[in-house]
Amino acid sequence: MSNAKMVLSTVKSTPQLALLTLSLSWTYFTLGWKVRKARRAFEKQLIAQGMSKQDAQQLSEFLDEFKNNITDTFRQGLASGVFR
Repeated sequence: MSNAKMVLSTVKSTPQLALLTLSLSWTYFTLGWKVRKARRAFEKQLIAQGMSKQDAQQLSEFLDEFKNNITDTFRQGLASGVFR
């Protein structure tokens, strides 16, 4: 592949890469907020069904653990892709 074609393909793909980067960043930064919102709603429903607040909080901890697993996987993928 010639240098001119490589430069042209890089220039053509720049807007799509920028959009993808913005989308992934937005998803990553809003994930914590969405998990907190879901966790509160889940706890509220459990408490409304008669469960104690402490038990509801213990059950909803899996949402935070799940979020942490997702972010760790994302970070590992980024690190392995960047440092290869």
